[in-house]
Amino acid sequence: MKLVDTHCHLDFKPLSDQTAAVLKRARAAGVTRILAPSYNAASWPQVRELAQHDSVYAAFGLHPWAAQENLNTADLRALLLLPKCCAIGEIGLDSKIENLNMARQIDVLRQQLDLALELDLPVLLHCRGAFQEMLEILEDYSPRLRGVLHAFSRGPELAARFVDAGLHIAFGGALTRHNAKQARRAAQVLPPERLLLETDAPAIGLEGIEPRDVEPAHVHNIAETLAELRGVSLETIAEITTENAERLFNID
Repeated sequence: MKLVDTHCHLDFKPLSDQTAAVLKRARAAGVTRILAPSYNAASWPQVRELAQHDSVYAAFGLHPWAAQENLNTADLRALLLLPKCCAIGEIGLDSKIENLNMARQIDVLRQQLDLALELDLPVLLHCRGAFQEMLEILEDYSPRLRGVLHAFSRGPELAARFVDAGLHIAFGGALTRHNAKQARRAAQVLPPERLLLETDAPAIGLEGIEPRDVEPAHVHNIAETLAELRGVSLETIAEITTENAERLFNID
């Protein structure tokens, strides 16, 4: 059985303090590949270094929380052409953080979506409190844009709109919480070919596990929950989500 963590911040502490041990525990749990997205330009070199590990793939981009930074698209394009880079990210929109200029966020997002189409790369999308704005922007890039709405915790109706826009939906630790009723409903009914798994470690906790203690090995826990919700075996979920990740990110 093979699993893929499609979103893990391996460059964040405490994961960055124990990279070898984290990767070893991931392998023991069946997690054979990990996608490490960057956050800002300062994180690009560290993510590039992490991708030297056989099981780690990189994504480069500018997170909406860092949208005030100067986006050097020439530097970003050079990183996106590296062999172990398989996506642009983490990018997106966030209206929940004060003092973040939405117009600036949208401009930075569009520049990176343009690169995604130019280089035929999928995107890792962050979206909080700006779903309508995101959907309207995606209309301009459909049907060529590929990617994933990560850390999804809303209901099936919203998930279906993003699937219709051509995206995959990634479920993380929130799915393991019994009170996450909306996300659980979405996970039960989405098309299997659009399902992905992630941890977003060390940002999001699981039921009974604090965020700082989450690592790629916990994809196994999330996969178990998804299998239970959909009434299928863990092996089936592993096969479906791994094939989806391999196809979307062109990893083997």
